[in-house]
Amino acid sequence: MYPGELREIGSCERKGSMARKPVAVVTSADVARLAGVSRATVSFVLNNTQAHRVSEATRAKVLAAADTLGYVPHAAARSLRAGRNNLVLIPAAVSAIGCLVSGWIDDLHTELEQYGCTTVLHAGRFADPVSAARAWAELRPGAVLALDGTSLTAAGADVLRRAGVRALMAFAPQPVEGVCTVAFDDQRVGVLAARHLVAGGRRRLAVLMPQERGLSAFAAPRLAGARSVAARTVATVTPVEMGYTYESAVELARGWAMRDLDGVFAYNDEYAALLLRALLDEGVDVPEDVAVVGCDDLVTAALQRPPLTTIRLDLPSAAQVAAAVHELMENGTAAPLPGVEPTLVHRRSS
Repeated sequence: MYPGELREIGSCERKGSMARKPVAVVTSADVARLAGVSRATVSFVLNNTQAHRVSEATRAKVLAAADTLGYVPHAAARSLRAGRNNLVLIPAAVSAIGCLVSGWIDDLHTELEQYGCTTVLHAGRFADPVSAARAWAELRPGAVLALDGTSLTAAGADVLRRAGVRALMAFAPQPVEGVCTVAFDDQRVGVLAARHLVAGGRRRLAVLMPQERGLSAFAAPRLAGARSVAARTVATVTPVEMGYTYESAVELARGWAMRDLDGVFAYNDEYAALLLRALLDEGVDVPEDVAVVGCDDLVTAALQRPPLTTIRLDLPSAAQVAAAVHELMENGTAAPLPGVEPTLVHRRSS
């Protein structure tokens, strides 16, 4: 092929793309026309409206027409007609939430689908909780479920209620006014880890602070919990930063002897596994030189060498949370949910 031919092909492609006509938007009127029914009947069928009886033959015709035309109902219009929105918004302002929480959220998606709800993770970054609430309110969700205790405040809840959001739920250490609160205090996690390390004779403790965006919302109260234990003992607490990469773990492990630290609460099992491997590779004996504690009690924690001491977090089930969110959306109230309980699981890494 010659250069002239290349230029000609490129020219034809540009002409073709410029001449391309916009695709016509398919509406419910098109579906009604093809099926030979009214737009109201199309609406009754596609929205599964129970109050209006439609024969199975007519229902089949409408569904076949919608499938043929590739018609997708407009969610916002449907919500306007119904006077409610089944969108459940979960703020996701973190870059790495871990296997425990990501698996739980996946289960929650499934459970909420049973109630006809659609779950959306909102990954926006905001200067303050009220700005965040305003951005969430623009989507007019039926529910907002905040997994960290700082993103949904009383002021933010007021913004959302004024926008018509009926269901507000948050995992938080203290009750939030106007919000169904599930008790979850990360500070208790740090207390439990530090108490265990001190009880084992460790006096120079490190608390791992992940470098990944957003995780400080969970790591900072865990550090505060460890420091509260140290304040009542002869132990000291030193925060150490680490990214979720083996290279970052190796960099931290190489300077471990100079830091003279004999115990570490490594934020969660995933960071702990990285640090444990790096420490061993650098000749640091676990638990002789340093005791290591993780959190979440993942399946892989027991498979580490040595097996990893961890903290199990007993969360309310996804089914319980989904049922409560649905109840809030329907009635504005729901029965209280059990809080998150941390429990130490002692293994040989400490």
